[in-house]
Amino acid sequence: MQHLAARWKALWNPDRYHGWGKSRNYFEGWYFKIVSPCERHAFALIPGISMDEQGQQHAFIQRLDGKACTSAYHEFASSGFKPQEDRFEVRLGNNLFATDQLEIALPELSGQLIFKDTTPWPSALGAPGIMGWYSFVPFMECYHGIVSLHHKLEGQLSVYGEPVDFTGGIGYIEKDWGKSFPSSWIWMQTNHLAQTEGACLMASVARIPWLGSHFPGFLAGLRLEGRLWAFTTYNNARLKVHLDEPSRTVQLVLKRRGAVLEINAQQRGGTGTLAAPISGAMAGKVNESLQSVIHVRLQEGQTTLYEGEGRHAGLEVAGPVAKELV
Repeated sequence: MQHLAARWKALWNPDRYHGWGKSRNYFEGWYFKIVSPCERHAFALIPGISMDEQGQQHAFIQRLDGKACTSAYHEFASSGFKPQEDRFEVRLGNNLFATDQLEIALPELSGQLIFKDTTPWPSALGAPGIMGWYSFVPFMECYHGIVSLHHKLEGQLSVYGEPVDFTGGIGYIEKDWGKSFPSSWIWMQTNHLAQTEGACLMASVARIPWLGSHFPGFLAGLRLEGRLWAFTTYNNARLKVHLDEPSRTVQLVLKRRGAVLEINAQQRGGTGTLAAPISGAMAGKVNESLQSVIHVRLQEGQTTLYEGEGRHAGLEVAGPVAKELV
């Protein structure tokens, strides 16, 4: 009963741990992106738990260095994974991950950061978080949550033995949980949109299995001057996808109620390799760039409300995208 109560509360709070009572065929992980104010350092940290189909379990922290294009997978005993029931806070060994802070104790990265002015995806009655009413569907293979679209960083980290001040930098937090990542997906994110302080963009498109068939589900949000422009499958937005593999460019065109959001994301620089879940086991691989550039244009009717480029953008294009999503 205690596990059921914790899972019920987590349903209404997507940032919290959802795996209470789970023992196999399950994963859960949070994605922390941090960029220093000098913009010479960009990292993604992913703490999580993995339970394969046979019930073998372990916890982990993945580290992606977006500038050096390297990654590492730090494995921990599952007994060291200690989430809280009443809030998002996970301890993993000497590491702590929460809505408003992180404490990291890895050989290559250590220290504490505080997060100021966190910005969750707004929730509504019957729509807890970015997935809307899909949050209540019990058979989805993967669920998604936004912990903070944008926040400021305070603190210092030791980066490969050298002190780096992250105060004044920018962060982002999201998460996934369920059984497996989709067979194909596109994901992109930036907090460094030109000309507008605090602006940020997140967009994803994925092949969603559904009652013996499948459909391309999508979630996108552009935050400008305190307003969130949301384009999602469940709010009746429309989507077109174009992929140009030679130029490593993906284009999304989203429309809703007279508003049009055009996104052109180009992978630049190298990528780091991250592990991805398959039936709870971290057996898949995905290449992610943190050096990509995203050009964004938002129009309402004939008026251009915003046009600019986003730097230090995360970009993933995984699986047979051209076959399943375009």
